[in-house]
Amino acid sequence: MTEHREWHKSSYSNGNGASCVEVRETPRAVSVRDTQNRNLGHLAFSPDEWSAFLLAVKTTDL
Repeated sequence: MTEHREWHKSSYSNGNGASCVEVRETPRAVSVRDTQNRNLGHLAFSPDEWSAFLLAVKTTDL
């Protein structure tokens, strides 16, 4: 996993800004938040949880 310390827009977010999420990756956690509602906080996952989620998204119809 590439280490990012700043928030960056997910590569899966659409281009018009309507359905965007931002991701921040550190060695201990992956945080995800809604780009348009940053003040509502974020969800945090361990790197293993995040990897499992991404695998599930790529291999199933989630």
